[in-house]
Amino acid sequence: MSKDIGADFRALHRPGKPFILANAWDIGSAKMLEALGAEAIATSSAAHAFTLGRPDMGHVTRDEALSHAADLVAAVNVPVSGDFENGFATDPDGVAETVRLAAEVGLAGISIEDTDLPSATPYEFDLSVERISAAASAARTLKGDFVLVARADGIMNGEYDIEEALRRLAAYEKAGADCLYAPLPATMDDLKRICAATSLPINALAAGPYTNVTRAEFAAAGVARISLGSALARATHRVIHDAAKAMFDDGSFAPLGNGISGDLIDGLLTGTADEARKTV
Repeated sequence: MSKDIGADFRALHRPGKPFILANAWDIGSAKMLEALGAEAIATSSAAHAFTLGRPDMGHVTRDEALSHAADLVAAVNVPVSGDFENGFATDPDGVAETVRLAAEVGLAGISIEDTDLPSATPYEFDLSVERISAAASAARTLKGDFVLVARADGIMNGEYDIEEALRRLAAYEKAGADCLYAPLPATMDDLKRICAATSLPINALAAGPYTNVTRAEFAAAGVARISLGSALARATHRVIHDAAKAMFDDGSFAPLGNGISGDLIDGLLTGTADEARKTV
């Protein structure tokens, strides 16, 4: 990795050749994902909140998110991006300050939603654009490169349709965003419309029905990056849920027999995974 992690991160964004932005929730998951091939790591607002015993959607503070992000940055040797919800502020100046603070902890970029958390209500159009404009202006004053992702979350939250998402994404592009993101459009055709409507790289979310879409299919749609959001963390929670139900309801410990070898986990965390695999 070069001295400019933002530039390294930006270089990964190639429409039609998407990389997987692997969302981690703690140091261990970040290190494992890097060892298994992740070219970049991201935080996940939901997954991080779960580790704190809180729900998603605006229940983590900016200081907590920055501290968590700094831990991941220090743990891995690939770029790290922050899932920073609504920028932890409503006003544009507050969002700009979040960009500056994110760069200070070593993040290569962040994403900013247009949702007035903790509600699912989107910010009014003009304010949404002003927020991204302020974030972009702040990003351009930084010493190194920084990838600003502007999110139109209204489709995912059931608050507006594809036409409004396209209108917002076009405005965010003009406001200076580096990458655009409208999570979980209703159809693949809508995702293709999003990709075709801009020259900027598009992020897609591998969650919900899109877990059935392959990397090659995302590439054919024109996607530049595929993030996991909290999907991997939720898959982990499914294991906890099902194993606990089996234990406490049925007295069965059988699901625990599907665990991964401790030697292999140790190898992934310490960089000796190849040796560990020989013993599994």
